[in-house]
This record gives sequence, C-alpha cells and structure tokens, in this order.
Amino acid sequence: MVAVPRLLQDILLTAAARRPQHTALITENARLDYREVAGYACRLAHVLRARGVRRGDRVAIFMDNGWRCAASLFGVLLAGGVFVAVNYQTKAHKLAFILRDSGASALLSEQPLAHIFEPATARLPGLPILCAPSGGALPAGVTDLEAALADQLAAPPPRTVIGLDLAALIYTSGTSGEPKGVMHTHQSLLFALDSINEYLGFSQDDRLFSALPLNFGYGLFQWLSAIRAGATLVLERSFTYPAQAYQRMRDEAVTSVASVPTIYAMMLAQEAKQPLRFPSVRLVTNAAAALPPEFIPGIKRLFPQAQIYKMYGQTECIRSAYLEPALAESKPESVGRAIPGTELLLLDERGCPVAPGEVGILHVRGPHVMRGYWNQPEKTAEVLRPGPLPGECLLKSGDLFRQDAGGDFYFVARGDEIIKSRGEKVSPDEVENAIYSLPAVREAVVAGIPDPLLGEAVCAFVTLREGAKLTVRQIKRACSERLENYMVPKYVLIVSELPRTLNGKLSRKSILQQYSALIVEAA
Repeated sequence: MVAVPRLLQDILLTAAARRPQHTALITENARLDYREVAGYACRLAHVLRARGVRRGDRVAIFMDNGWRCAASLFGVLLAGGVFVAVNYQTKAHKLAFILRDSGASALLSEQPLAHIFEPATARLPGLPILCAPSGGALPAGVTDLEAALADQLAAPPPRTVIGLDLAALIYTSGTSGEPKGVMHTHQSLLFALDSINEYLGFSQDDRLFSALPLNFGYGLFQWLSAIRAGATLVLERSFTYPAQAYQRMRDEAVTSVASVPTIYAMMLAQEAKQPLRFPSVRLVTNAAAALPPEFIPGIKRLFPQAQIYKMYGQTECIRSAYLEPALAESKPESVGRAIPGTELLLLDERGCPVAPGEVGILHVRGPHVMRGYWNQPEKTAEVLRPGPLPGECLLKSGDLFRQDAGGDFYFVARGDEIIKSRGEKVSPDEVENAIYSLPAVREAVVAGIPDPLLGEAVCAFVTLREGAKLTVRQIKRACSERLENYMVPKYVLIVSELPRTLNGKLSRKSILQQYSALIVEAA
C-alpha cells in the first residue's frame, strides 16, 4: 500500500487497498467498487505500455462522461503518461487540433464517437486508436479496447515518473482563440486536491454528485476529491434530463452537489413550479462562473441542510478562493479568501499592491499554479510573472477583483469583459446581479457592443422562467433603481435561450454571435 501519495494515481491505489469493496463510482449503467476501478486502470496501463506509451507521452481520452472515461484517466497515469481528456461533445475539427497540438501518442474512445474521431484522425495515420465497442464492426485500423484489456494483469506496472512530471494537459475552452493546453504536474494537482478536500471536509462516507464533464477542472476534481477521501462519486452524463438527475440524487442519498449557475438556475425554475428538496445534501459548491447572490435563498430551500461554498478558480491553478459558508448571506457577492496553503495578491498594471476597496488584477501564489501553456512560451510569459521571492512565479489571472477591509475578495469582471461606456468602466457581473433581482428572470448575460457615441453600449440578454412575463422597460427600471445611470443597459434583448460552452458556462462570445442580427436591429 502506498503510504504517502506522491503521484496522482497513488490516491486510487491507496483507496483500493484500504477499502476494495467500497463503491467508488455510480453512473447510469454501472456501479464500480475501488478494486474494479483500480483493476481496469492497471490493465489499461499495460495495454498502453505495450503500444509504446512511455514517460511523459500524451494520451487523449475522447469518451462519454461515464465510468470508462473516469477509470481511463488513471490508466494513462499508471502507464507513465499524461492524460488529455476531451469533452465527448467536441466536434471533429477541435478534436483534430487537440490531437495535433498535444502530440498525442494514442487515442482512447468509444464506438458511438467514431463518426467524430475518424475525420479528426484522418491526417494522423500513425496514431494508435483504441476503441470500446458497443455492437457492430469497429472502423478499419482501430483496436478493440475491451479485447486488448482481457488478458492483462490487474496490477500496476513499474513506476517511471516522479511528482515533477506532467500528469495532465487540460485544454481551455478556447472562447478567446484556439484552446490552450494547461500543463499540470502530479505535484500541482495533488496539492490543489488536498487543499480543496481540507476546506470542504470530505470523508469516506460522502457521496458526491456531479453532472460536470471530466475534461473540465471542476468536474475532474469531483472525481479526484471522492477518491482522495475514499468516498463515492455519483456521476451523471450531463444535466440534459433534470428529472433523471433529481431522482438519482434522491435514490443515492447524495451528500455533496457540485454545479454551475446555469444548472442552479434550472433547478430554481423547477422549484418555482413544484417543491424540490434534497435533505441528504450537506454541502453545495459553485465554481466556473459567479453565483448571483439572488440565487442563495433559493439554493437554501433546495438543500435545507447544506452549507454553500462559493468558489473561484481557473484552469491554470484549479482553485484560488472559497467563501466560508457562514458568510454566504452576509457577504453574498464575495468569493472569500485564498484556499489553504496559497496566497492571493491584488496588483495594478505596474505590479504594485492596490488599497482595500480598489480594483486590481488578481495574482495567485502557490504550488497549485500550472507549469505553463503547452508549446506556447509567449503566452506563458504573459501570465506567469516573477514572484516576490527569487526564482518563483505568480499567476496573473487577468481577472479584476477588489478586497474589503476584512480581507475577503470580490470578483469584478474578467479583464477582457469590462465594458467601457461613457468613459466609465462597467462590470457585467454587477449589471447581471441587478437583473437577477427580478424573480421572473431565469438567466442574464451582459456584454458590451460597439457604439459610436458611448464607445461601448451595455447590452443585456435575458431569458425568463417558464410562464413568466417581463418587459424590457421593467428590466431597465430595476437596473435604474440599483445602478448608476451609465451602468443601465441601453439595450435589453429577451431571448428564448443562451448558448453555453461544452463545460456548461454561458459564453458571451457565442451569445453575441448568435444574436448579432437582433443587436443590429435593436441599435
């Protein structure tokens, strides 16, 4: 048994040695205990080694958000490789880019995804593809993954890596250009994991629920956190069928729910029509996007026994800050303080500290900071800056924050999303929070659009709860009552839906593209 986890895969081997028959993972069509997950991962490691995967080689995992994907992450690590998890909804051109950019040595996939990975790998003829069958013939040149696993040992191969080696390339969503591969070592991920589990207090009795994709840092860490604690992950493929997810949450008596504001908005909309309660849940977490303060009372109704953890992070460091649950109501707009063992600094463009109450750029200091962007030294140099001590680096997040006199941080906006209107700087989040004060609003996104007089005009895109009625005038009036005049949206567009990224985030870029005609008409 591994006493001290030094590599990320050690957390699985340790959990399997301690409680082999304890349920590790529950999905729609599978229940696996720790021995089964570890056995699958070990056999996969031998298969990958036999096909030439060596220390530091990247292996892409393009699979459904299910048990096979979850176990395969550890199979790649046990082989000495670096996992590159790709969302199963990714299109062929983006998959092709990630395979080329990462220099993948192998691709793991499943037969239903062949229509995507075949064109994506057409110009990569030497790439080994191992595919889990689901009936019918596999494409030519593709190896049957299940057959390859059949005669392998369920014991780990010899170690070939150390904690400083890469464990994962986590690709960003690419909303501001091509996706970037964020390099994380075993050490950075293990540190982030232990820090997160420390403040969330997970134990082996917990049953974590997640409908987040495993390629997404927030979703990945639900699986890692469960294993580190020796707990159980209840993994939903997605939140496409909410009633199914609600039933599984009840049936499995989940104790933790991790989600994003778009999913909480769906739950609150359902709760407005019919009571929805999950009394077994002891903690609720939010990350990836700011949780509107107006959601908090509703979330407390949904989860009457739960503590609410508002969190902030980036792929480049996984997690930066969390708010103590006791402050969720008194400081509903704050994301709290640095996670254990790390430090947050607010600096201006010259690198000088800003005073409490002033807006600055958040910088992150700690062992959880990424090594850099894969094959992009120039972009790496833009965000990894010299730190206060010789030889160390700070992560320049690019996000704007302020800090109160008590030391708690408040997200203001992404640096590239600040709206400059009438010579003033407008935080989209602040305008969105004003719109969320209206009970009829389901979701709201605010963005700046070019304006010949204002420089940028504030434009709000709003969806309503089912059966609700609300006018543009009412939305503007609510904003006028809460905001300075220059922050009140010039344009308000009530639309049927708001596009999201594959990770479930609302995407300003996609929204502006999708509704460009309506914007022109409104202007």
